[in-house]
Amino acid sequence: MAVWDDMVGQERVRTQLCAAAGDADALVTAHVQGAPAPAASKMTHAWLFTGPPGSGRATAARAFAAALQCTSPDRALGGAPGCGFCDGCHTTLVGTHADVEVIRTDLLSIGVKETRELVRRAQLAPAGGRWQVIIMEDADRLTEGAGNVLLKAVEEPAHRTVWMLCAPSLEDVLPTIRSRCRHLTLRTPPVAAVADVLIRRDGIEPEVAAAAARATQGHIGRARRLATDERARARRATVLKLPLRVEDIGGCLKAAQELVDAAAEDAKQVAEETDVKETEDLKAALGASAGGRMPRGTAGAMKELEDKQKRRKTRTQRDSLDLALSDLTGFYRDVLALQLGSRVQLANEDVRDSLDRIARGSTPEGTLRRMEAVVACREALESNVAPLLAVEAMTMALRAG
Repeated sequence: MAVWDDMVGQERVRTQLCAAAGDADALVTAHVQGAPAPAASKMTHAWLFTGPPGSGRATAARAFAAALQCTSPDRALGGAPGCGFCDGCHTTLVGTHADVEVIRTDLLSIGVKETRELVRRAQLAPAGGRWQVIIMEDADRLTEGAGNVLLKAVEEPAHRTVWMLCAPSLEDVLPTIRSRCRHLTLRTPPVAAVADVLIRRDGIEPEVAAAAARATQGHIGRARRLATDERARARRATVLKLPLRVEDIGGCLKAAQELVDAAAEDAKQVAEETDVKETEDLKAALGASAGGRMPRGTAGAMKELEDKQKRRKTRTQRDSLDLALSDLTGFYRDVLALQLGSRVQLANEDVRDSLDRIARGSTPEGTLRRMEAVVACREALESNVAPLLAVEAMTMALRAG
C-alpha cells in the first residue's frame, strides 16, 4: 500500500506532493554524494495544508512526511518515494519515526513554551532519517506569541528541516507565516470515496459505510466514528430530534440543557480515561511515597498538570457541542433542499419524516434564519460565551425562525 492511499478524493494535491517528494529525494541524494543541488525543485521547507474539517489535512501531511523518509530501493531505480512498506514509511505512519514530530493538541491553544521546544528541535539535524519533519496539526490554535516564535524558524529554516502546518483556512494562520509557506488546499472528499475507504480499510459493511459517509457529508474521521461507535450514533439521533422539540419556551430550554449536559458528559468520559493515569504517572515520576505524599518542590508540576486537564476538559466539551451543531446544520440544510425542490442527496435520509414535517411547516427564509442561528451559536462558543447561554439563545432562535 502506498502512503498516499488514505488521501481520499485529493488527486490534485496527491500529484503535487508526489512531485515534491521526488525532488526532495533528489536533493538528499545530491547532498550525500556531494553533488550540486538540482537547479529547479518543487520541494520547499514549509507547507500549509488547508481544507474543511474532514478533508484529511493531517493525513496528507503524514503521507508526505512518510514519502520524505522513504528508503525503498525502488527509488534508486526511478520509482516514486512513498512505498508504504519500508522502515521509513512504516515508522512515520505509525508515529514512531525519530525524525518526525507530530504536534496535536486537545487544549484550547498552543502556547509559546511548546512552540519554543519545537523550534529548538527543528534546528537539529536528522538523527537517522532523510529529513527532520515537524507536523503541526492544529496550527490555527497557535497563540499570537507562539506564532511569532514559529515565524523565525520558518523564515530561517535549518538545513533538511520541513515544517508542515495544518489549518482549516488561510485566515486561521498569521499572514507572516502563511506568506512563507507553500499552500495546498484540500477539498471535502466525495461521499462515495469516503464510503469506499471505510469498506476497504476498516472492514465496515457497505450499507453502514454508505450511511455514515452520507450523514457526515464526506468527513472521514466522523464517518468512521459514526460507523463504529454506538454512542456516537445515539448522540446524533438525539441532536436530530431537537428541531421537533423547540415548539415552546420550555422545550427550548430543556433541549438546550440536555445538549450541554451531553457535551459535559463527553468531557467527563475523556477525563476519566486520561486524567487519573496522567496524574499517577506524574506522581510516580516525581517520586511520590507509597502513601501518596509528594516531595517538596513538586506542587508546581502538579498544578500545571491540573490546569492542563481543566483546559482539555473545556476543549472537549466545546468540540462535542460543535459536532452537535454540525449535525444540526446538516439537518436544516436538508430541510432547505426539500423546500427548494433541490435534487441534492440528503445527508439525513434516515430521519426523512422529521425533515418533511419541518419543511412543510416553515419557509426557506425561516430555514436560513435557523441556520444562521446555529452559526451564531458556534461563533459565540468560540468567543468563550458560557455554553448554556449560547445554546439557549440558539434554541430560542430556532423556535422563532
